[in-house]
Amino acid sequence: MDPAQWLADYRDRLEHAAYGAQRARESLADAGAAARSPRGEVTVTVNAAGVLEGVELTPMARKLEAAVLADLIVGTAREAQRLAAARMAEVMAGYLGDGPALTQITRHMPAEVVR
Repeated sequence: MDPAQWLADYRDRLEHAAYGAQRARESLADAGAAARSPRGEVTVTVNAAGVLEGVELTPMARKLEAAVLADLIVGTAREAQRLAAARMAEVMAGYLGDGPALTQITRHMPAEVVR
């Protein structure tokens, strides 16, 4: 192969990889999630890493006992984290394809996310 052609092909691959990485980064920035409790008393928002960003309580939440409300917040937060993890796995699968790199990223996610 001609060295100039090889270099041109290599540059094209690098540009393609950089473009894909930029698209993945942009998609991950939007991969946070929100979940609402079954009756709507609690809404929890997390970022792409599953870090809690917000909790909203409706007036209905005030009628719940503290322990019940705490459990509802924790359960709703877990659902938001599951949704964010699923979005992250989807974005990374599109970028990396199915393989060892994706397995490393998703290995600590709940099984229902990785399927």
